[in-house]
Amino acid sequence: QVQLVESGGGLVQPGGSLRLSCAASGFPYSIASMGWFRQAPGNQRELVGGITAGGATNYADSVKGRFTISRDNAKNTLYLQMHSLKPEDTAVYYCNTFSSGLNWGQGTQVTVST
Repeated sequence: QVQLVESGGGLVQPGGSLRLSCAASGFPYSIASMGWFRQAPGNQRELVGGITAGGATNYADSVKGRFTISRDNAKNTLYLQMHSLKPEDTAVYYCNTFSSGLNWGQGTQVTVST
């Protein structure tokens, strides 16, 4: 059974940092290109960035230089390190394969506010 379980969200002040995790199971994670996505209220889900099986990364312009995606294939876990957070980063964050081919998990809420 495929499962994607996101965690690590919370409330943080502007300029702060958070590290999100995504525990993956039920599919060949180590050979999958993975992505982080987010959806803010009233907006469509958007791609934050992705990482190939070999570790090459790419990012949306809005997060480039502030966010870093990494993966631990031994633990079937995907990470999103976020620095210099802005109020516009507020959203529910999800992981999925880069092609969004799996059922979505519940996501983890990130709120950037004073």
